[in-house]
Amino acid sequence: MGHLLRQLPQMQALLETAQIGALLQTYTRPEVTGALRSTLQTLRGAIQSGQRDSLPEFTSETFATSLASYIEAKRQPNMRSVINATGIIIHTNLGRARLAPEALRAMHAVGADYSNLELDLETGKRGSRYAHVEGLICDLTGAEAALVVNNCAAAVLLSLMATAQGKKVIASRGELIEIGGSFRLPDVIEQSGAILKEVGATNKTRTSDYERAIDEETAVLLKSHTSNFRIVGFTTAPKREDLASLARKSNTILMEDLGSGVLIDLSAYGLHDEPVVSDILKAGVDLVMFSGDKLLGGPQAGIIAGRSDIVSRLKSHPLCRAVRIDKLSLAALEATLRLYREPHDPFQSVPVLRAIAQTVDEIRARAERLATALTASGIEDVVVAKSAAYVGGGSLPQQDLESYSVSVSTPHKTADSLVAALREAERPIIGLIRDDRFVMDARTVTDEDLPAIMDAFRGVLAG
Repeated sequence: MGHLLRQLPQMQALLETAQIGALLQTYTRPEVTGALRSTLQTLRGAIQSGQRDSLPEFTSETFATSLASYIEAKRQPNMRSVINATGIIIHTNLGRARLAPEALRAMHAVGADYSNLELDLETGKRGSRYAHVEGLICDLTGAEAALVVNNCAAAVLLSLMATAQGKKVIASRGELIEIGGSFRLPDVIEQSGAILKEVGATNKTRTSDYERAIDEETAVLLKSHTSNFRIVGFTTAPKREDLASLARKSNTILMEDLGSGVLIDLSAYGLHDEPVVSDILKAGVDLVMFSGDKLLGGPQAGIIAGRSDIVSRLKSHPLCRAVRIDKLSLAALEATLRLYREPHDPFQSVPVLRAIAQTVDEIRARAERLATALTASGIEDVVVAKSAAYVGGGSLPQQDLESYSVSVSTPHKTADSLVAALREAERPIIGLIRDDRFVMDARTVTDEDLPAIMDAFRGVLAG
């Protein structure tokens, strides 16, 4: 070990070699020295742990090429486009909703140039950024007023802070949800400065439980849609209409945190458990909060819709500025909302809804095209089979969508090594492993993805 450590060259000596000097003609000196430093540290650690008993030829073209590869990898953007072959349509780790082309064009238009973000073009005076989408949201939901912030958690926090700070919020024990990243609704309520009053039991809560808990310090009755889990069996939950009547009688505010939020009925596609925002407001809920980048199919945003007097309070609260939506997300949200209006068909125009609405025959045909192409490329063990896909993103738990998948096995790579190799492709493929096979679900793979999938597999086979 000692003699190998002593043979590691000094940085300056390596920089003076012809091979490294050639690299300095292509790359910056900090890039080359950084690659050398990292390589030497890796070698030193491997020697000290007994994992190396020899050193590379530092003056060889092979060593210089390895440094160039390291530098090129460092130059790649950290956030990259990937192919979602998991069968989970709204995949949080993969960026949730795919945006429509109209949303992407809108983002480019306001990002590449100046815009009327907060300028009223009619009067020439300062305007409100919220005006660009408020009317659209009201038209689509039936709300009196609306406000958009940077995500749904911020929407809940702002709504509670502006209406219930220092006062009580009554919520059912069965609805004190935890969302991704270990964020819990009771913690959000605490951060808002409100006081949580839990009522009912985990599986049964009645309107009378809320009524008994209301006192002069109560400001909000909070309902949360359990979009990422389901309690089944011996259960009871109050109707929204009954809670709305109680809120009016007690002069409190009825809020509902939808988490996901959908603007149109999905029951025709076998998805029955996601309430439509307009129906919630018709039931008498005063304020509803939902996400922009889940079932709505737009960018990350927290949408607040409901009574105009409450929304006005939220707009004037200091926290509103801290959580306000940025211009690119706002442009994408407006463009997405417009796809819900005629002459558009959102089930064709919004990628999330299109993925839900596509027929099983379409999905099977895509899977068979992919399987045929993979077989033609030299992969012998390719299987098309029925599978189950999911909406995901904390929406519609335990409700799957009929689908078809393509599974692959290669003799020279295990499923784990194949997954790792496909993650290193120019456009990484993110799929699943089942029964030691790499599986790609054709519901989330698009026709446009197929050429990139074939390029990735050709690269794996060549390696």
